[in-house]
Amino acid sequence: MTTLYYVHDPMCSWCWAFRPTWERLRAGLAPDIEVRRVLGGLAPDSAEPMPAPMRAYLQQTWQRIQQVVPGTEFNFDFWRVCEPRRSTYPACRAVIAAAAQDPGQEEPMIRAIQEAYYLNARNPSDNRTLVELARDLGLDGERFAAELDAPATRAALAEDMRLARRLGVEGFPSLVVARDGRLQRLPCDYHDPAPTLAALAA
Repeated sequence: MTTLYYVHDPMCSWCWAFRPTWERLRAGLAPDIEVRRVLGGLAPDSAEPMPAPMRAYLQQTWQRIQQVVPGTEFNFDFWRVCEPRRSTYPACRAVIAAAAQDPGQEEPMIRAIQEAYYLNARNPSDNRTLVELARDLGLDGERFAAELDAPATRAALAEDMRLARRLGVEGFPSLVVARDGRLQRLPCDYHDPAPTLAALAA
């Protein structure tokens, strides 16, 4: 069995930029390749407002992404209408809580978080936003809210983060293939899935 690990964070702006290529890459995979998404956990829980230097740095990152990955959309109103926090663990736990209700909702929840954050100026660091997104996906909002911060959900995120470290991942997004007992890092080309597919076929 060949497993392709996609290590990401739903609030990672580079993962948002990679999303179109990731979708094309998945469509081009051989049927015997198992895809496993791994939540890397970019920033721990925090109730503190994001410091001004970090706000400026992230806005500059968004601008840089738009330069190097043309077509990537960002709604900069987020920085005006929301109170940003450097906290992505809640969004990661939301992906786990959604999949716990329905494994088929893992990918839709990731996309919902990204679109809320990057396009609709909504804050996925807030549990309220995450519960609203879950309801929009047709999930049981009360169950989702209960499981969002549950010990089992926190443990699942911790296990994903440990796996990311075992895979040798230090940044997101990252692609690692496991086959024949060996791990191999794969290229993340933000414009074309072909280099990754070629590396997989080699």
